[in-house]
Amino acid sequence: MTSQAAPFGTWSSPVTAEAITKGAVTFAEVIVDPVTSKVYHVEKRPSEGGRNILVDTETGQDLTPSEKEWNVRTGVHEYGGAAAIVHNDVVYFSHFADGRIYRLKIGGEPEAVTPESKVHRFANFDVHPVHTDLLVSVLEDHTTDEPSAIVNTLCIINTNTKTVHPLVSGADFYACPKFSPDGTRLAWQQWFHPDMPWEGGQIYLGDVAVNSDTLSIKNVAHIAGEAQKISAAFPSWASNDTLVFTSDESGYINPWKYQDGKATALFPSPVEQEFGCPMWQFQMFPYAILDKHEKYALFVTLKDGRHGLHIVDLAGGSPPRPLDTPYTVIDNIRSLSPENHEVVFTAAKVDEKSSIVKCKIADLISGSPTFTVLKAAKAPPFSLDLVSTPQPMTFKAPNGDPIHVVYYAPKNPDYAGSNIVGERPPCVVSVHGGPTGLRLQSLNWEVQYFTSRGWAWLDVNYGGSSGYGRDYIQRLAGQWGIVDVDDCIQAARIISSAPYDLVDPKRIVIRGGSAGGYTVLGALAMAPDVTTFAAGTSSYGISNLTPLGEHTHKFESRYMEKLIGGAQNEIPHVYSDRSPVNHADRIVAPLLILQGEIDRVVPKEQSEAIFKSVQSRGGIVEYKSYAGEGHGWRKEENIRDALEREIGFYERVLGLKN
Repeated sequence: MTSQAAPFGTWSSPVTAEAITKGAVTFAEVIVDPVTSKVYHVEKRPSEGGRNILVDTETGQDLTPSEKEWNVRTGVHEYGGAAAIVHNDVVYFSHFADGRIYRLKIGGEPEAVTPESKVHRFANFDVHPVHTDLLVSVLEDHTTDEPSAIVNTLCIINTNTKTVHPLVSGADFYACPKFSPDGTRLAWQQWFHPDMPWEGGQIYLGDVAVNSDTLSIKNVAHIAGEAQKISAAFPSWASNDTLVFTSDESGYINPWKYQDGKATALFPSPVEQEFGCPMWQFQMFPYAILDKHEKYALFVTLKDGRHGLHIVDLAGGSPPRPLDTPYTVIDNIRSLSPENHEVVFTAAKVDEKSSIVKCKIADLISGSPTFTVLKAAKAPPFSLDLVSTPQPMTFKAPNGDPIHVVYYAPKNPDYAGSNIVGERPPCVVSVHGGPTGLRLQSLNWEVQYFTSRGWAWLDVNYGGSSGYGRDYIQRLAGQWGIVDVDDCIQAARIISSAPYDLVDPKRIVIRGGSAGGYTVLGALAMAPDVTTFAAGTSSYGISNLTPLGEHTHKFESRYMEKLIGGAQNEIPHVYSDRSPVNHADRIVAPLLILQGEIDRVVPKEQSEAIFKSVQSRGGIVEYKSYAGEGHGWRKEENIRDALEREIGFYERVLGLKN
């Protein structure tokens, strides 16, 4: 077939919003029954109103059928995660509509095992290995539904008496409660405001005492982590005597263990590579035990914006052993069969959507892994020849700081390029949320939606992003709205000038959601030069920092104290000065604002305020609110509309199409 030429940004593409959203699913979590070794997973289904469904991975059978409108999801921390667990063919899951925990015996019907309540939310369960009717859970109490008054604890759920009993309290947050294999001890992570879990998470453990219908904890000991200085996270028992966890004491997240009353690093010297990630959702867990003798663990690692796999000797004193893997993104790793050295996880490649993968390593000393796909995501109906693959780069800012980016070039086999001599493509600069987040490198059809139409795409992992060590995250401390904005502007300038000259400097747009939306608004309203970007899209972005701490959810309600440099009552002038809404008169670029009507993380008032300010001055601004949506789009029709609306907006304001 002969390729044609046409101006960049005007190419025809089969990658339509309908094609990439219709019937699409995302693998949200992988769950392994530790007794039967059966694999289950949670699917996000936009075509079913954005519900989460629990599925038997082998048979493909839905365990929470759609006719009942079950939604395997939790509202703890708003971001949720770890909403289900399976033990000996019995499922326990949180139903999002009422927040209650339900028990489901495989092949049966769900029954509630927690009392009816409009204020309790549960997540992150573990089943006691001996008294299997008892579950430990994170409990979030919204009796007074204000960030400062919401209470997080650990509790025990008695699934026979259908009662909830207090277990551990006093910290602001809890995560990862794990019973030892014999059930005599419990480990967990906890942290206090103003820390996020990756800033000052602490690991505790205690002895378990069995009472008549519940459990209690005694002899509580703090074993790792220090508020605001060192984050210890992800505890898991390798044996009754050995607790594995991670710590960033060295400046990078590395594996540690607690044994014989002492916490020690597993490596002979720190490794400048991340063996973990920020815990934005409860299901995030970076390793799995590999063998029945509990001598080795398989860790998902992160370096240069890509995931890898490393075997870690739990005896300590040995460096990690890297494994060859075709996957660039690996999540939800779980132990499957220690006897066979098998784990499962979700994984994706640069040219392949996510799959649920079984990994087997016959020889843990020197052997290579074998990978078996247990279930693959539905492939859209077009050729992979359209796929533009990621090109990671590291730029140097004028002040010498690194800026990590990932570039995607325009690609469509039907087009040889532009028919305009010397034309360079328009470019989307995409800003991730968090802001302690990271844009990884795997197939994303949203990116290909643009590149197959002749656009370039640039993901910016600005200072403050995870994956590059604690110091890189700390670049944003006290500098939110400055470092992130400047890194995005510098990245746009560098990619569009010599020696790169890859994109048209006059047709660069910027887009982002949540904290990424704040960076978009900051680049258009607060930067020294607000003309770098020709247009912008803010999805559920923050426009006013001053009221955000009062109106956002508890989990992030004091996050800004680190990001801005103090509490709002201490430095109100900084909060005011860093709020894009107070500089909206400087916005000259056309702006599209997309917002969820029931967003509790960034309330709709944030988007409405800056929309009205720009509109009142006669600026080019459009606003779309999505009914029934929260912090991000879950429903197929809204995902589709947002994508089509965004590219249509750019095409109009840049004059790409009539």
